[in-house]
Amino acid sequence: MNKLKKYTVMNRALALITLLFVFSFASCEDVVNLDLPTGETKLVIDAEIIWKKGTDGKEQTIKISKTAPYYSGSTPKVSGAQVRIENSNGDIFTFNETEAGVYKCTNFVPVIDADYKLFVDAEGQSFTATEKLTSVSPINKVEQKIVPDFDGKDIIELTFYYNDPADQTNFYVTDYQSSFLIYPEYEITNDEFYNGNEISTRFSDEDKMKPGNTVTITHRGVSKNFFNYWKLILEASNSNPFSVPPGTIRGNIVNSTDANNFAFGYFRLCEADQVPYLVQ
Repeated sequence: MNKLKKYTVMNRALALITLLFVFSFASCEDVVNLDLPTGETKLVIDAEIIWKKGTDGKEQTIKISKTAPYYSGSTPKVSGAQVRIENSNGDIFTFNETEAGVYKCTNFVPVIDADYKLFVDAEGQSFTATEKLTSVSPINKVEQKIVPDFDGKDIIELTFYYNDPADQTNFYVTDYQSSFLIYPEYEITNDEFYNGNEISTRFSDEDKMKPGNTVTITHRGVSKNFFNYWKLILEASNSNPFSVPPGTIRGNIVNSTDANNFAFGYFRLCEADQVPYLVQ
C-alpha cells in the first residue's frame, strides 16, 4: 500500500512539473531549433513506374533530388542527368528532363512480369537497378460506414475489397490521397493469411474526413523486396522524428562507379488500380 501511494504522489508531482514546463514555453514567443547533426548529402532517385489500369502506361516520371538538412525549406533538385530504362528485349526508353529534377518518358511499354533495368548518370556517378513489373488485382468495390472510434466518437470508415490470386504470393502497397491530407497515407498488405480470398482494407481519419471529401485510393502490386523496403520506411517514419534509425535503409539502386556512394530510393514497377471515392 505504501508503494502504491508513493507511486501516485510521484505521478502527481511529475504532472505538475510537466504542466509548469508547458506553461513556461507557452508564454515564450521564441522558436527553438535543435542543433541536429547533418549527414552526408546523398542522391535521391524516386523511380516509380506505375501502370494504372485503364491507361496505356506510356507516360512515366522519375524524379532526382538530394537530401537536405532537417530544417531546410527546400529540396535540392538534380538537373542534367541521363536517365533511361531498358527491358529484357533490349528496348530503350529515354527519360528527358522537363523541369529541374523531373525526367519524363512518353513511350514506355509496360509488360506484366517483364524485367526492366534502370540507368542513371548524374553528377559524375552511374547508378543501376533491376526490377520486375508486378500485377495487381482490381478493386471490386468501396464501402462506407460509421464506426465508433477508440473514444466512442462516431467516425467515417472506408473499406475497399479485392480478390487475391490463389496461384501466387502477393504483396501490396496502397496510398490514400485527399485535400484534407498534407501527405499521402500509406498501407502495406500481403496475402500470407488470405491467399486466394477476398481481402478488405480499411481507412479512416477521425478528425478530418467529412462528407464531400474525395479520397483517391491507389492500390499497387509490388515485389516482396520492395514490400520489405517500404515496411522499414513506414516503421521509421512512424517513430520519433528526432531518433536515429537502427541502420541506413537502402533500396535496390546501386552505384556502379563507387559502391560506397549509394543513392537513396527504390526502382519499382507496379501495376495499380486507382479509384476516387466521394465521401457521402
